[in-house]
Amino acid sequence: MGGGIERGCWCVVIFCALVSGATMYDDECDLYQGSWVYDESYPMYDSSKCPPIRKEYDCVKYGRPDLNYLKFRWQPTNCNLPSFNAEEFLRKMTGKKIMFIGDSVSVNQWQSMVCLLHGSLPPQSIITEDTINSTTTVTFEDYGVSISVFLSHYLVDIVEEDIGRVLKLDSITNGDVWKDNDVLIFNTWLWWYRRGEKQPWDYIQIGTKITKDMDRMVAFEGALKTWANWVDSDIDTEKTTLFFQGVSPSHYNGSDWNKTGVTNCAKETVPMDGSTYPGGVPMAEMVVEQVLSGIMKPVSLLNITRLSQLRKDAHPSSFNAYKGMDCTHWCLAGLPDTWNLLLYAALV
Repeated sequence: MGGGIERGCWCVVIFCALVSGATMYDDECDLYQGSWVYDESYPMYDSSKCPPIRKEYDCVKYGRPDLNYLKFRWQPTNCNLPSFNAEEFLRKMTGKKIMFIGDSVSVNQWQSMVCLLHGSLPPQSIITEDTINSTTTVTFEDYGVSISVFLSHYLVDIVEEDIGRVLKLDSITNGDVWKDNDVLIFNTWLWWYRRGEKQPWDYIQIGTKITKDMDRMVAFEGALKTWANWVDSDIDTEKTTLFFQGVSPSHYNGSDWNKTGVTNCAKETVPMDGSTYPGGVPMAEMVVEQVLSGIMKPVSLLNITRLSQLRKDAHPSSFNAYKGMDCTHWCLAGLPDTWNLLLYAALV
C-alpha cells in the first residue's frame, strides 16, 4: 500500500505495520492499546493561531474554562507513539493528495491535520485554501501536498427523484473524485440514526426495492458493503493508500462511564483511567470491523473508537458558537490530534 504499510494487513495484524517511527519494546506493538497520561508539553499547537476552526470545535475561543483536557497524551502500553514532525510528514508526502471523506467528524480530523501542519511550519510558508462543491482543500505549496475534506454523510448516494430524496444503499457516484488521491481516510456513522427534520432523505433504495425506512444498523452495514465493493473493484492500491476511521463515540449516557443518571459530557474534565471503557464497544464499530475483514484490497482500520471512548472530557459540550450541548464532536486542539498522530505513524 505504500507509506511503509505492509500489504494484506488488517485489524489486529496491522498493529505491527503501524509502528513506523515508534519505539518498540516487544515483538508486537499495538498503538491502540494504552491509556491517557498528563503531559505538560501538550497541546501540540495553539488553536488561536490555526486557520479558522469550525464554530463547533473551537472550545477555547468559546469560553471553555477548564483546559486540562488539552494536556493529555495517548501512551501505548508497550511502545511510544512517534511525535508529529510536520516537515518530515510533508517531505514524505511531497506531491501527494490526501483526502478525508465523511461527515463532520471527518471535518474535525481534517481541521486537526491542517492545524498540526500549519502550526509547525515557518511563517513564510505558502498555504492556500480552496472550496469547490463538497470539497475543501488546503495546499502546502512548498511541498505540493494537498489535504482535502469531502463532505459525504453516508458515503453512498442521495438522489433527488420524483418521489423525493432517495438514499441509495447500493450506489456510489463520487468514487471517481475520491480515487484521484494518494491517501484516502473514510468515515461514516453520525447521520445513520438522524430522523425528522435532520434526516436528509425520504426513502431508502436497495436494488429495485424502495422503502420508507428500515433498520438503520442494517442500512449502515449495507452502505459499508457497497463501499467495500467499490474499493475492491475501483481502487488501485498500488497508487492509493486507504484507511477507514473507526466509529467516533459520543458521551450522552453516563452509565457508560460509571456515572448513572448523567445525560451529557458537560461536567467531564478528565479522561477515564486505564484502558477499559465500561460501556463496551459500539455495535456500529463491530459492523465496521466485520465489513473491513471481508475486503480483498488492503485497507487499514484507523482504530480510534476505544481510545476515544475514554475521552469523555474532550467534547465541546456547550463551549461552541451555538451554546448547544455537543458530546459528539471534539475540541481542537484535542483528541483528533491523536487520531492524526496514529495516521502519521502509518504514513511516515
